[in-house]
Amino acid sequence: MIAAARKLWTLDENRLKPGVDYAINLQKGKAIWQRGDHAPEPLFKGVKREIWTKPTFVIFYNLLDNYERETGVSEVETAQEKKEISDFLDACLRTKVMQYTHKYCAKKGKAPADVAGFKKLLHNMWFSFYRRDGEGNDSCGFEHVFVGESKGEAITGFHNWIQFYIEEARKHVDYLGYVRPKHGRDDADNEDRLISVQFAWKGEEKNVSTFFVGTSPEFELALYTMCFLCSEEEKTFLEIGPYDLNIVCYRIRSKYGDKVATAYPDLLGEDPSNEFQHLTIN
Repeated sequence: MIAAARKLWTLDENRLKPGVDYAINLQKGKAIWQRGDHAPEPLFKGVKREIWTKPTFVIFYNLLDNYERETGVSEVETAQEKKEISDFLDACLRTKVMQYTHKYCAKKGKAPADVAGFKKLLHNMWFSFYRRDGEGNDSCGFEHVFVGESKGEAITGFHNWIQFYIEEARKHVDYLGYVRPKHGRDDADNEDRLISVQFAWKGEEKNVSTFFVGTSPEFELALYTMCFLCSEEEKTFLEIGPYDLNIVCYRIRSKYGDKVATAYPDLLGEDPSNEFQHLTIN
């Protein structure tokens, strides 16, 4: 799967360029156990408006306000929200990264060969509601991973840079500093594409959240889907760009098909030689 993940990275045509399409300001790093605000300035200095001309970015944005923030509060899905989900999956399925993921998973026998069947599988995995906390269906994989949830006084999930950028611009997120990688160099720079951060969201803190920066919504959905469907392990080691990482996936077991409980990157370190590995997978 390492070669397949590298292939996805090269196929992500909608990925933004650091310093060109967006700029971040990491500021001071910290160890994972350290608390307090190490970053007086926001994480994002800016993102070009042109990103909202990309169909998957626009439809992804429309999905972000569809969910109840608190776990334990039952979700209610409107007809408009159902259409937004269908439109988002259709837009993703038109991209090279998701088409490659479909082909890869179908070849492994983990997904239907037809597009309609694969879309139905994606919908069940990511958007079908289940009970996380309380008595009603209060969560789904997409909400947890890409939007984030509040449980008690803690933030869970929230592993997407677009959601972070939007909520920070609205003054709902307070960036508290980046968390140094477990291995490799001790610092980071403002062109890093995978970062671990601490932040507070509407006053509730997330001790560490790792997410890609500048990647397209379809790339992240495709990568997590591939690992969820095709790996037997909860942690799948990959080399993407210059990064050594695990993709961590947990599932909700169901007789109607497993659903995503969470999926996120776990940054292990950086190895620049990864970017120059030869791709041998079709």
